[in-house]
Parts: sequence; structure tokens; C-alpha cells
Amino acid sequence: MGRERDPSSSTVEVKVHPRHDSTALHPGPEKRPSPSPPTPPAVRDRDFSLFKRWFPWLVPTFVVVNIVIFIVTMYINDCPKHSFYGSCVASFLGRFSFQPLKENPLLGPSSSTLEKMGALEVDKVVSRHQVWRLFSCIWLHGGVVHVLANMLSLVFIGIRLEQEFGFVRIGFLYVISGFGGSLLSALFIQEGISVGASGALFGLLGGMLSELLINWTIYANKFAALLTLIVIVVINLAVGILPHVDNFAHIGGFVSGFLLGFIFLIRPQFKWVSSKQRHSHSGYAAPSVKYKHKLYQYVLWVISFIVLIAGLITGLVLLLQSVNLNDQCSWCHYLSCVPTSKWSCKSQQIYCESTQIGNQLNITCLSNGRSDVFPLSNTSSSDAQQRLCSRLCS
Repeated sequence: MGRERDPSSSTVEVKVHPRHDSTALHPGPEKRPSPSPPTPPAVRDRDFSLFKRWFPWLVPTFVVVNIVIFIVTMYINDCPKHSFYGSCVASFLGRFSFQPLKENPLLGPSSSTLEKMGALEVDKVVSRHQVWRLFSCIWLHGGVVHVLANMLSLVFIGIRLEQEFGFVRIGFLYVISGFGGSLLSALFIQEGISVGASGALFGLLGGMLSELLINWTIYANKFAALLTLIVIVVINLAVGILPHVDNFAHIGGFVSGFLLGFIFLIRPQFKWVSSKQRHSHSGYAAPSVKYKHKLYQYVLWVISFIVLIAGLITGLVLLLQSVNLNDQCSWCHYLSCVPTSKWSCKSQQIYCESTQIGNQLNITCLSNGRSDVFPLSNTSSSDAQQRLCSRLCS
């Protein structure tokens, strides 16, 4: 988006030359005053902007895509047809109604539907090499509450970043951070499924922090901005120690975005940009700055690039080799959940008993006593029976 120059601020210079009479007598040769060196014209700050402002369209597109995918997920879920607990929530929505709150308190689909749509399931990534699930899971959400919270955060954080740095940089930052969050999550949490854009959102927060550090010289009130950003990050990461919250995805996304910020969000130093802009607007050759970036910016760029590439490749290799990092780090599980007297962080063991009655199969959850009868044609495989058992025990 360009800026319109204010017509009232333009200056019209009128040069008035003295009128010479042709009949006048001059006693000697005319002496012209030596020209004085030109003075640079004053350039007002409102006449130019240091950096280009972009029109934000990618982040709103991401929001629309996430919402459309959630609607498609609910259409495929079809709670009235596949629910085994009785009435669905908001049954007036028909096949878009939500799973019973006992199964999904976030007002969303079943876990089997999310799995079918591409949720992160470590066993399928490792045994079936479905690496694409590390990307697809960041576009899925567990319910209305989940998708609304994430999309509001994306709007408030992402639009400003896209205006400042453009859709290419922010697009790569968002997607790669989401992949980094999924990767760290899969290395530590290898049971159940995981969905959500939280890792990518934390990547944007990490990018904002590193952008502030690498472009330190161009900001005013930098310490206040740094403190505010750190407080926001710490509060959001602290929420992740609650049960059923994948804080490893948050941490992985934040670290990936922090490194990517040093790579994608680097700006030229203030003196270099200011001299170029003033020269282009005024025609006056301002004192040039030799280097576009400062030395510490180059150093941070190289270090971040090497660490990011090495970390992502190493993590992916370890994941495909079915490595569980909890075996190497006995205390790391506290980063995702801290047990208290109010809740437990231990995953519930699921055991079911099945009995065949004619062409039907009766499945009973041994932990809570719930049971239901299913057509034998829908429960022929062990995976199908395990999914039904998980539903009954959830």
C-alpha cells in the first residue's frame, strides 16, 4: 500500500533574477558571486516511511481455511449416524451436531474423525511413514472452542506481522513453526492424537521476540516491548502445564519461530534505510552507510539457520526411528503437565471386553462399565475395535 503525498507539504521554489538595463554602463567586468554549496532540502518524516507496508491477505485466508476445514470435519463426523452414547449436542444442526460432552467437551467431532482427517498419531507417522500428518494436524481443531480461540489469536498476532513483513515470510514462518511444534510433540507424547494450530501461533510469538532482538536499533521503548512480549509468552506457556494441553507443541513451535525470526524477519540497520529513503525523496546524496546490516545480525542469521536445519533433520530422523525422548530425559514430561492434588498427568489405561452375539459385537469398557453393541461388519478389524473401546472409555 502506497502513501499519498500531502499536497500542502510540497514546496514551490521561485527564483527571482535582478533585471539588468541594457543601456546601463558598467565600469568593469561584471563580477558574479561564487555559488554557495547547495544545502539539502528538508525532508519531513511524513514524506516517507522507512519500511514497506503490505496488504494482509494470507493470514485472513489461513483463518478461512481453518474454519472451512472444521466445517468439513463436522460434516464427515455426522454425529447422529455414528454416535454411540445417545443424543448429540445441538442436534438441531443435523449431521453438523457435536459429539456428546462426555466424549468431547470442546464441542467438536470424535477422535476417530480427526484421525481420519489427518490428526497427528505417532504410530502412523512411524510405522506407515505418514509424515504429512506433522503438517495436516495444524489445520485441524478439536472443537468450536478450540478453533475460535486459535483463530482470534491468529488474527491479532498474524495480521500485524504480515503488514510488516509480507505474506511470503509470515507464511513460511507459520507453517514451519507448526511443523516444528508437531515434531517435538511426537517425540515426547506418543499416545493418542494431537491437533491444533497452537504450535504455529507460538511460532509467531517466537518470531516477534527474535525480530525485536535482531532489529534492536530501530525500535523506541525497546525494553518495555521486550518485557511485555516475554510476559505474554511465559503466561501462555504456563497454561500448557495443565493436563490435556500439548505444551510440547507450544515449546517446539516457539523455538522454531524464534530461530526463524532471525532468518526471515531481519531488517537493514536504521542509518542505511534512512539514507536511502531520504536520497530517493529529495535527490540529495545523504552520507552513505557501508553495510546494509550490522555484524551481529549476520552472526545471528547464520547460527539460527544452522541450528534450525540441524534440529529439524535430527528430530525427524529420531522420530522415524521410533525414539521416545522421555527415555532420555526423565523430567521433561513436567514441561507439558505438572501433577497436583487437583489433577493427574498419568494417561488412563484403556481395557475393554468384547463378546460376539450373532452378527453383533458387544464391547464393554472395564474402567467405567460402559458398554454398547455394534454391527460386526463395522468392527471386523482390531483398529476399529480399539477406536470403539477408546470412545467408550473416554
